[in-house]
Amino acid sequence: MTKALEKKLTELPKSPGVYFHKDSAGETIYIGKAAVLRNRVRQYFQKSRTRDPKTDALVRDIADISWTETETELDALFLEAELIRRYMPKYNILLRDDKSLTYVRISFRSQHPTVTMTRRPLDDGATYFGPYFSAVAVRRALKYLRKAFPYSTHIREIPKRACLQVQLGLCPGLESNKTSLEQYRKNLRQLMRYLRGERTALMRQIEQDMKKAASEQDYESAATYRNQLHALKQLGKQIIFSDKESVDISKDEALYGLSRLFSIKPPRRIEGYDISHMQGTDTVASMVVFVNGLPEKSAYRKFKMRLPGNDDFLHMAEVIRRRFSQRRKTGWDKPSLCVIDGGKGQLHAAIQAQNKLDGVDVPMIGLAKRFEEIIVHNELSGVDINTDMLSEIGGSLQLSGDYSVISLPDRAHIIKLLQRIRDESHRFAISYHTTLKRKRTTSSRLDDMPGIGPSSKKKLLRTFGSVKAIREADLAQITAVVGSQRAKVIKQHLD
Repeated sequence: MTKALEKKLTELPKSPGVYFHKDSAGETIYIGKAAVLRNRVRQYFQKSRTRDPKTDALVRDIADISWTETETELDALFLEAELIRRYMPKYNILLRDDKSLTYVRISFRSQHPTVTMTRRPLDDGATYFGPYFSAVAVRRALKYLRKAFPYSTHIREIPKRACLQVQLGLCPGLESNKTSLEQYRKNLRQLMRYLRGERTALMRQIEQDMKKAASEQDYESAATYRNQLHALKQLGKQIIFSDKESVDISKDEALYGLSRLFSIKPPRRIEGYDISHMQGTDTVASMVVFVNGLPEKSAYRKFKMRLPGNDDFLHMAEVIRRRFSQRRKTGWDKPSLCVIDGGKGQLHAAIQAQNKLDGVDVPMIGLAKRFEEIIVHNELSGVDINTDMLSEIGGSLQLSGDYSVISLPDRAHIIKLLQRIRDESHRFAISYHTTLKRKRTTSSRLDDMPGIGPSSKKKLLRTFGSVKAIREADLAQITAVVGSQRAKVIKQHLD
């Protein structure tokens, strides 16, 4: 162990947080969480401890340590999951089994929303949080959160009367009308905010609601808010994972690096854009949002392209125009930086579209897939490249006409964050494209006919069996099923 590393071990705080093990090249090789950073990190270097061969290999590679403190163990739990997804450290992959990945599933739009844990997220309309790397810790965290935000876990069969959890104040009691669906969903929104890392803002909002209810003499609601606030404050005293296995933006090395590299303020809100289509059909665009370096999934947006064809440049210009339209510009938060998935063409189209809009001046950069190069327009991107900082992190700069092409080492925190944003925008775009394609393949020509709704369509198919049979039927036969006006529309379209 080097003297520098020994000194770092003496500086470790006694608070919960997330720690980063790095190798001699400065690359993050392992990310972990700790209830007490000082105790957990020192355990790696205790000769008396029994370790498996993989952990021994990890310890041999550790040359440096850094950490981020959090207010509670829950914050550390959620932050660890996001940072592992971003950096994909090699020892997190080696020391973990895919079967250990756990997600929290919230069926928010259901008529009887539930909060459960699963290992396989599906495209079923539910909201998923994760993956987390310790099912035991997540289960214990949800147990404590349930005291502040009661939720239902009844999946297969909804009870006909209030269950025991309702009596204990842990279930909303929809089946017994103890809580309305609207109030329950409001409660779930707060739980989802906590899972996204908005603990401080959430507690501030609950405190404001409590004072407002008290001033309006709604003492029952004020008491509910008081109990929620008390339960959240108590979370800091709960043991979630002990020493077994809301982020400060100034401590996020990737955000700080972006700020220095491009001479901008630390980007609080970053938006990523991508286009997805299949040979020009079902073309969509995605917009993902990262706040303080973490995904803000409630702010994600998807766009169905209005322009036909498979021209990525035109479609990128379209999505930028629509995103920064007057209505959305005032209704959505302004981004600090936009990351365009693509090279010079996509970036140029996005910048040109922005320049045609009034009052929009957001810095924009591109990330080309092939060589993971950062593309910057020398005059129009709204950033100034810090060449000294680029040299510090081992990057290179190449001029190509009006553009600068930046190459960064794979281990650089900046490129890890940009890749995470790009991959998330790509995933979100493909998900929406797949949904539209599946919907199109299961639709029929009856879906596009004016005045022909689901009920009429069902009657026609039940009577004739197929669209071909409807086309071969005469006007009188169709009139007998849906009436003369609709029959004329159907014959006109099918003929």
